[in-house]
Amino acid sequence: MIITIIIVVLVLVVISMYNSLVRKRNQIENAFATIDVMLKQRFDLIPNLVATVQQYAKHEADTFSAITEMRNKTYTALNDSEKADFDKMFSKIRTQFFAVAENYPELKASENFLQLQRSLNETEEQLAAARRTYNASVTEYNNAVQSFPTNLLAGMFGFTRKEVLTIPEVERTTPNVKNLFNS
Repeated sequence: MIITIIIVVLVLVVISMYNSLVRKRNQIENAFATIDVMLKQRFDLIPNLVATVQQYAKHEADTFSAITEMRNKTYTALNDSEKADFDKMFSKIRTQFFAVAENYPELKASENFLQLQRSLNETEEQLAAARRTYNASVTEYNNAVQSFPTNLLAGMFGFTRKEVLTIPEVERTTPNVKNLFNS
């Protein structure tokens, strides 16, 4: 009788640990999907940015051609790696875009531009929050996968450590705003 109770308790503990690992893995997938949604939302803003800015500053061809090229890509056809590359490229072009705006007072005063800028900033804030949520989910999952006794179960069922999102070293430096406006 006692052996049966011990076996039942052990089985319940194993089931509980397994279900916890599954929930944590699914939370990571959900957090990544949230990032994906925010990247898609940002991707959809590009045509509006292009249309507004082109009305005011036609001779900033390099920035606009890069934005137009990004606009013409189909987001849903991109794989995860291409989405990450798009994210990095967009951040760089966004900086150039706002530098262009500084050179055109009438653009900065345009209600359309101001609304798009607010939308873009809000999207960037939401994207940053989604990345933080993803990294927190990955950390919680990794702790479970690497901690005893769930690490034993994780190894048996193929739960492996996940990587948190990181930014390239160049993006960790403080940007020189003066240089952005001079280029």
